[in-house]
Amino acid sequence: MRAPGSWLLELQRLGLLVLVSAGLGWLVGRPWLALAIALVGITLYWLRQLLRVHRWLENPEQLAPEGVGIWGEVYDEIYHLQRRNRESYQRLQSTVDYLQDSFAAMRDGVVMVDGTGAIEWSNTAAQKMLGLQIPRDQGQALLNLVRIPAFNQYFLSGDFSEPLKLNLGNERRQIVQFEITTFGEGDRLVFARDITKVAQLEQMRRDFVGNVSHELRTPLTVIKGYLETILAYGDQLEPRFVRPLQQMDQQAQRMENLLKDLLWLSRIESVESTPKHKQVDVPALLQELHDELFTTYPERRLDLELECDCKVLGDYRELHSAVSNLVINAFKYSPEDTPVTLRWQRWGELEGQKAALSVVDRGMGIAESHLPRLTERFYRVDDSRSSQTGGTGLGLAIVKHVAASHQAELQIESRLGEGSTFRMVFPLP
Repeated sequence: MRAPGSWLLELQRLGLLVLVSAGLGWLVGRPWLALAIALVGITLYWLRQLLRVHRWLENPEQLAPEGVGIWGEVYDEIYHLQRRNRESYQRLQSTVDYLQDSFAAMRDGVVMVDGTGAIEWSNTAAQKMLGLQIPRDQGQALLNLVRIPAFNQYFLSGDFSEPLKLNLGNERRQIVQFEITTFGEGDRLVFARDITKVAQLEQMRRDFVGNVSHELRTPLTVIKGYLETILAYGDQLEPRFVRPLQQMDQQAQRMENLLKDLLWLSRIESVESTPKHKQVDVPALLQELHDELFTTYPERRLDLELECDCKVLGDYRELHSAVSNLVINAFKYSPEDTPVTLRWQRWGELEGQKAALSVVDRGMGIAESHLPRLTERFYRVDDSRSSQTGGTGLGLAIVKHVAASHQAELQIESRLGEGSTFRMVFPLP
């Protein structure tokens, strides 16, 4: 409301000045000359005010110029805008300083990278971990300073849904986990965490499990051998000893299966990060597995649907083990009169880019609350039911690691009373 009135008043002043100039010119007999002089004067005055505004904007620290009329209000508005901008800038700068101070206090390394990949800031932990030197390296491309091909590929891929674990190969044999978060217009926060001790403990755990499993096989084989020998002469034993010996033999067999799964899982984990170079004929593998399971489970119906002849880069034994575990689980947790479907098909919006291997059953299904933990070792949805089926609790853990070692995505879909679908989606070579 204020601005239109100010402009109207300014126009009235200009109109009055023009009329006065024209009147004085008419008195002296030169009205047009007087009018021209008045317009030139007004123009020079406005140009002078514009020059003052220009000089002030170039050097906003100087005092605001003073003016009358509309120009005084323009100066006031610019001054208030500058003050508000300064206050906003100070608040933003305070927030940035607070964040940088917080990141600086972190044990994890933090690097701020702009949209072009240049380093804007990093904390002390990142400088020690990655060999950066601030402020010398500010403005330098991060990929020129961290020359690790796997990190470069991860940084440029744009897919940061999963962290990247790398062995830096330095004297300390550091193992670092990288996570990248995007913000703003293409800017990124690169977090680097030293997980050397965690990785060493995990390796010690794997070695322990593998060694203990291996060492237990010999005494277990001896025990199982004697039990089988004794039970072979069951007709000569007292009846009261037959049942306990049979139960001992069953539990020895169950323990043997558990040790086999533990050893196999340790083997898969040890080669999980090893690239796969051999092509596996998946349709042939599934056909072979179908024939084997038909012999082992003649009472069960397994429908094989081969919708494509795609091959994947991988390990035949690992894939055979993973699919076998999925199908046997489907047999265990679905009624005998319902079929299990084993399907191999192209997958995804970009046809030809991926292929999916699915095992579909029509069993009791799994509650949604259990799905995130299904692939944990020894996790059971129902302990009593799992003990009846004789499972080791390692089948889906093996499947998860096989999928990871083949860069495949494991998808689990299930509804209570309707059945479950376990799917591994493979990238195609």
